[in-house]
This record gives sequence, structure tokens and C-alpha cells, in this order.
Amino acid sequence: MPNGVYLIDRATGAAQAADEADLPSLLQRADAWVWLDVPEPAEETGTVLREVLGCHPQAVDDALRRNHIARMHHYPDHLFLALHRPLSGAAGHVHYLELDLFVGRNYLVTSHGPRSAAVGLGAMVAETSEVAEHLASGQLVPRTPMALAYAVVSAVTDAEERIVNEFAREVGLLEQRVMAQEEEGNPQKFLDELFTTRHTLLTVLTMAAQSSEVLARARKLVVELAKGDRELLEDLHDQYRRLEHIAKSQLVFLEGVTDFYRARNDTRMTIAGERLAVIAAVTLPIAAISGVMGMNVIVNDRTEWVGLVVLLAVMATMSVWLLRWARKQGWW
Repeated sequence: MPNGVYLIDRATGAAQAADEADLPSLLQRADAWVWLDVPEPAEETGTVLREVLGCHPQAVDDALRRNHIARMHHYPDHLFLALHRPLSGAAGHVHYLELDLFVGRNYLVTSHGPRSAAVGLGAMVAETSEVAEHLASGQLVPRTPMALAYAVVSAVTDAEERIVNEFAREVGLLEQRVMAQEEEGNPQKFLDELFTTRHTLLTVLTMAAQSSEVLARARKLVVELAKGDRELLEDLHDQYRRLEHIAKSQLVFLEGVTDFYRARNDTRMTIAGERLAVIAAVTLPIAAISGVMGMNVIVNDRTEWVGLVVLLAVMATMSVWLLRWARKQGWW
């Protein structure tokens, strides 16, 4: 997929497609600014960022490699952000989709990746593709690079909130199954479902918390923005903080459901163990008597019926007495 280049009018926010080869001249215009969207960054992308846009080499290096946490670099003429969005994969794995942003005075660069082979390119560029459609249709008219960055990141937080909403529904269904005791036959499979859902919610919570922290830092450092752009940056921080709280509350609820289910199963296992202990206590002396007498019986030439009947009566009496005693102790 080729890079997308758009020239955006500062006065009206209207956008038009442009050629990447014209970037040097487009950046010199005072009446417009440039949005460069890079679906799959390569070494050539680093050259454009360093030599054409003048981005800091350290920020460029971070954009070209995978960042496992949210990142932020602030320079006098531009801001670098590395954010993430989750994507559910096979066997409960959650992919980290990285979005890097360079926000300058006369440009915005959005870069996606590096991308795992298991993730489709369409999933990587979903948010920027949506924003580009709104830009082309005139529904979105950003007059500054920060305004467009706000639209892109807001699309990311909206996607994350939808994921939390989807898994909140799953948590509700799991809670219903726990209360209805529908999963008593296969607890291992049900626990896998509980912990898979927990893992996804925990991933969203981690991403939201990290992004909230870097945006809080950006709010403090980026003082050169106009008032309107500063308010947009503050709102992005508020979006991630709200998403963090929502994901955390849902995670706490799921942990409560899991604890309830595990406690009920653990109680059943404890009761079963107590009953097995009662059975062992009742049968142990009887087994000892029968074992001793059995060794003596096999060497006799004939069966002593009177002694056998007396022995069986003694064993039955002991069993009844032990069972009554265990009952009084409350063991069963």
C-alpha cells in the first residue's frame, strides 16, 4: 500500500491528495500543511523523516522499530508519540498494533508498525483510513496538525472502548453461566474462557494506562501550542484516563466472577476430600481386621462358620459406630 499524502488548507481545513515527491515544496507553503500516512515504514521512511521533515534521529529510530510500551519525545519544533491498540489473535493472543505520530508545525506523520505477519495491513491502518475518508468527504476539516492527530488518536481510543464494550458483554454472559451453574462439568475449559477474557481486558488496561501517562507528560511539556490545540491534547489525555478507569472497573468485576467460581469449586473439592477421609477412616480398621483374619483363613483346612459370622458382625458394628461418630463430628 503506497504512502498517503494530503495537503490541508490552514484556513478552511479542506484537503487534497498530493504527491510524496512534492513534499519539500509543500512544506514551504504558509497557507497549508501536510499529512503523510505511512502504512508500512521502511528505511526510506527514515530518510524522509530525517532529511525532508527534519525529525529528530532518536525519534525516527524509535518509529522504525517496535516499541513495547507507549513512548513520547518532545522537541522544540515537533512531538513524537508511540501508541498502541489491541487486536485479538489466535489462541487468546493479543496483538499490539503500533501507531507512531510526528506532530510538527506544518506536518503530521502517522506511521504504522512494525507489523506482525499474523496481522493484516487493513487492521493496522483502520483508524487512519477512516479519518482519510472523513477528510476526503469534508466531514473532517482540521486546520492544524494537532487537530488531525486528535481525530486519529480519538479513533484509536474509540476502537479500544468498543473492544472493552464487547468483552464487557462476554463478562456478563460468563457471570450468568457461573450463577446458573452451567459449567460444573468442565471447569478447566470454563476457567480458560475466564482467563482469556481477563487477559484481553488487562491488555487494554495496560495500553490505556501507558498512553495516559505519556499524554499527561506531553500536556506538561508542550507549551508552544495554541490554546485550541492544547485543549485537544488535554482531551486526548482525558480519553485515555477514562478508558483506563472503564477497563479497570470491568477487570475488577471479572476477577470477582472468577474468584466466586473458583471458591465454589474449591469448596466442593474440600468437601469431597473430607468425605474421602471419612471413608478411609471407616474402612481402615475393617480392612486391617479382614486382612489379618484373611491371612489366617487361607491356611485353614475348612471354614469356621461361627467365627466368620462373629467377625462379620463385629466389622458391621464397627462400621455403623464409625459412621455415627463421623456424623456427630459434622464430617458428612
